[in-house]
Amino acid sequence: MTGGGQTERILLQPAFVLHQRPYRESSRLLDVFTRDQGRQALVARGLSGRRSQRRALLQPFRPLRLSYSRRTDLGTLTGVEPGENSALLGLSGDALWAGFYLNELLLRLLPRQDPHPALFSVYQDMLQRLPGAVLEPLVRCFEKRLLAELGYGLQLEEDIAGHPIDPAGHYDYRPEEGPVPVSGDTADAVPGRSLLALAREQWPDRASLRDARRILHRALTPHLGGRPLQTLALLARMYR
Repeated sequence: MTGGGQTERILLQPAFVLHQRPYRESSRLLDVFTRDQGRQALVARGLSGRRSQRRALLQPFRPLRLSYSRRTDLGTLTGVEPGENSALLGLSGDALWAGFYLNELLLRLLPRQDPHPALFSVYQDMLQRLPGAVLEPLVRCFEKRLLAELGYGLQLEEDIAGHPIDPAGHYDYRPEEGPVPVSGDTADAVPGRSLLALAREQWPDRASLRDARRILHRALTPHLGGRPLQTLALLARMYR
């Protein structure tokens, strides 16, 4: 955490805007994900009139290079330039909602001032792949890799006793412990083949992908502070 001492100046940091909202008069409060500084809160001042071009750049899913100064946990944006492959990604329809879902996961789970350059690369790659893709496998991959990057990686190839997962077996998946063998195909049991499919990020059928969603939902829930993800709730209402 940055204290109240010397001002830190960051120049042309690769970044994405995750969320923004009005702040005071003509300013915006930005939540951004940077490659080397992690998630940051920045004030972007004067985004009207002659500076409206800067406001047009500060959109979600657009690769940027941001310069800012910071002496407390709230920094001040001092410059913005288009990043590599800087054309606004053509996200629409379900792909757009998938992008907002990835952003909300980062906002809810990623602490501020905590660098995750590998996760930044994963996020950037996912955004590039969303348009025109089959979305659910990509979303499941991101959830799994996010948990691993934050230190909550899933145990998927061995049970809690260290025995290799049996593709023909069934397991009670406990996020804090791992897979526990169970006898029979009960309502909550996960087939071993689905655990292995998630480990390899390769889903041969809808059943294994559905099981991946169940496992990842169970693993994510304890880290969400009891509050549901808004993008999932909105999508559920739309499709209902």
